[in-house]
Amino acid sequence: MEGGDRQTQGISMQLGRRLIQICLVGAVATLSQMAPANAQLFWDWGGGNEVAASGRERVRFNAGFEAGHIVVSFGDRRLYFVNAPGEAISYPIAIPREEDRWEGLTTVTDKRVNPSWTPTPTMVAENPRLPRWVPGGHPMNPLGVRALYLGDSAYRIHGTDAPWTIGTAVSKGCIRMYNQDVLDLYPRVEIGAPVTVTWDRFKSGGGYVSERGPRAVRGPALKEMRSSDIPTRF
Repeated sequence: MEGGDRQTQGISMQLGRRLIQICLVGAVATLSQMAPANAQLFWDWGGGNEVAASGRERVRFNAGFEAGHIVVSFGDRRLYFVNAPGEAISYPIAIPREEDRWEGLTTVTDKRVNPSWTPTPTMVAENPRLPRWVPGGHPMNPLGVRALYLGDSAYRIHGTDAPWTIGTAVSKGCIRMYNQDVLDLYPRVEIGAPVTVTWDRFKSGGGYVSERGPRAVRGPALKEMRSSDIPTRF
C-alpha cells in the first residue's frame, strides 16, 4: 500500500506540474495578444513596452522654409523640423482620424515638460475607465513626456503612452510622437516658432525631398474651436 500511495502521489505531482505549465503557456499567449487588440481601440488605456522607440532621420528639404519652421504633413504622417536651409529632421507621427482632419498655419505658444492630463467630462462619459487626472511624468500619461501647444487651440504636438499608434490615424486632432522623438524635438523649438499643418505630401522617390515651398494654406488658419471639439484623446 505504501508503494502505491507514493506512486499515486508522484502521478498527482506530475499532473500538477503539467497543469501549471499549461496555465503559464495560456497566460503568455493571452498577454501576447493583448497589445495588438488594444492597439485597435481608440479608447485604450495602458502604456506600451516601447520606451525608447524613435524613427527620426535627417532629410533634404525645400530651402524656402527657414530654419526653425515646423512642417506637419498628415499626408506623409511625418513632422519635419527645418534645422538648416535645405535640411530637416523628419519624425514619424500619429495623425487625426478622417473625421477630425484640419490644416492651417499657427505658432508654438507654449512648451511644457511632463504635462499633466485631465480628461474632460465628455471623455469620462464615453470611457468611464479613464482616470480623472494623470500627473506629469506618469508612464500612462497620454501626453507623454513633452508637449508643444499650438496657437490658442486645443491642438498639441506631444509624446504618447501608446507608441504602437505612431504612424496611424487615431487622434482627435493632436500630433503624437514617440517620447524619444519629442524629447529630441523639444529643445530645438522656440516659443513663437511657425508651424504649417497640411495634408500635402513631401515624399519624393526614396527620400524626403520637398517639392513645395511655404504657401498659403486653404481655409482658415485654424479650425474654429468649440468646447465640444476639445480632443478626447491627445
